[in-house]
Amino acid sequence: MNPYPSRLAVSVALVALMVHLPAARAAGEPPPDKTADPQAEKPAPAPPPEKKVAPATAGADGFAIQSENGDYRLQFRAYFHFDGRFYPGVDRALAVDTFIVRRARPIFAGTVAKYFDFLIMPDFSQGTTTLFDAWVEFNSSSKARVRVGKFKSPVGLERLQSAMTTAFVERAFPTALVPNRDVGVQLYGDLDGGVVSYAVGLFDGAPDGGNIDLDLNDGKDVAGRIFICPFKKGSSVLKNLGLGIGGTYGQQSGALPAYRSGGQLSILTLVSGITADGARTRYSPQLSFYSGPFGLMAEYAHSESRVLQAATSEHAELVARAWQTTATVTLTGDTASYNGVRPRKPFDPPTGQWGAVELAARVNGLEVQGAAVSEGLIDPTRSVRKAFAWAVGLNWYLNRNVKEVLDYERTTFTGGTAGGDRPAENALFFRTQLSF
Repeated sequence: MNPYPSRLAVSVALVALMVHLPAARAAGEPPPDKTADPQAEKPAPAPPPEKKVAPATAGADGFAIQSENGDYRLQFRAYFHFDGRFYPGVDRALAVDTFIVRRARPIFAGTVAKYFDFLIMPDFSQGTTTLFDAWVEFNSSSKARVRVGKFKSPVGLERLQSAMTTAFVERAFPTALVPNRDVGVQLYGDLDGGVVSYAVGLFDGAPDGGNIDLDLNDGKDVAGRIFICPFKKGSSVLKNLGLGIGGTYGQQSGALPAYRSGGQLSILTLVSGITADGARTRYSPQLSFYSGPFGLMAEYAHSESRVLQAATSEHAELVARAWQTTATVTLTGDTASYNGVRPRKPFDPPTGQWGAVELAARVNGLEVQGAAVSEGLIDPTRSVRKAFAWAVGLNWYLNRNVKEVLDYERTTFTGGTAGGDRPAENALFFRTQLSF
C-alpha cells in the first residue's frame, strides 16, 4: 500500500489545527504570557487572621475584660475564709472558742501593653486593712522575669503555696521561720521547660513569718530559691517529684519574730529589750511529690539571728529549727497537685455528683535552741523550747470555687511554764472557702 496519501492527510490536518488555534484563543481565555512571573496568576494568600479574644469573660477563674488581642487585660478575683476555732480541754486563759473571718481578699490583676503584668491584693479581715501584694512584673520571657513591689519572698515551700490550696487550715511550723511578704525586686523564671525553677531577689528584710511594708533600717536581705523537677519531661512515676532549697542572708536590726502553734496561740515570748542586731541566716530544704490521688510535702527550716540584749549590751544568737511532713490522698480518685484538687465531678446532687474528698495527715515540730534560755533571751515561764504536733484533716472540694475543711491538731510541748511543760493543746478548726 502506498503511504504517501496518509502522510498528506496528516499534513493537511496539522495546517488546519494551526489555523484554528488563534480563532479559539480569540473567542476564549487568552494564553498565559510565558515571559511573566509564573506566580502572577495565583491569588495572593490571605493574611493570617489577627488573634482575637473575647472582650469579657466570666468563669471559675474570675471575671475579666480585655482588648481583642489580649495585650490589655483586667481581671477581678477574690477569696474568702470563714473559720471556726475550738480548743477542747485548753485553758480558757490561753484560748477562746471563736468564729473568725480569717481572710477576705479581693484581687485585681492584669496585663498592660502585652509584657507588663500587675497584681494588687489587700485583706479586709479581722477588722483591719492590710496590703498583702502589690507588684508589677516584666514578663517578656518565661525564662527571666523581673518583679518589683511587695510579694512573697522566694523561700518556704508551703509559704509559697496559695492559702486557697493548702491541705490544712493553718500552715506548719517551718512557715513560721521563713519570711512571708517582703518589699523588693526579684528575678525569676523556669528553665528547660520547667525542669529548673529559680528566683533571686533583694528585699527590705521581713522577720521570721513577717509581713512588712516599711523598712526601719538600712539592712537588706538577699533571698533565693532553686527548685528542680528532674523527671518532669519523662513519663516516669516520679514526673511530679520536686526538690529544692531556699534561703536568705542579710544584716538586720529591730523587731524579732513571735512564734505561734498550729492553733495560732503564742508559744514564744522574748525578754524585754531583745532586738535583732547583725547577721541573719535562714535556709529551707524542701521536697514535694504528686502522683495520681497521692500528694506529699516535706520541708525543714533553720533561722539564726544575731541579737542584742539591751540590759547588758551583749550579743547572742537566737536559733530556731522546724520541720514538717504532710501527706494527702483523694478518696474520690481525683488528681492531687501542689495547686490543689480540681473535682472531676463538681457538686451537683440531681446528677449524683458530690465533688472531691481529700484526706490529709501531718506531723511537724519546732525547737528553739537551749542557749536562748540560758542566755536570757526568752522568758522560760511563757516560752516553750520544743513543740511537736500531729494533725488529720478532711477536705471537701465541692467544685473549683467552694471548699470545706475540717482539721484536728494536737500539740505537745517541752517547757513553757514555771513548773515544767505547758499542757498539750487540742485545736479543732473548720473552714468554709469561697474563691474565684
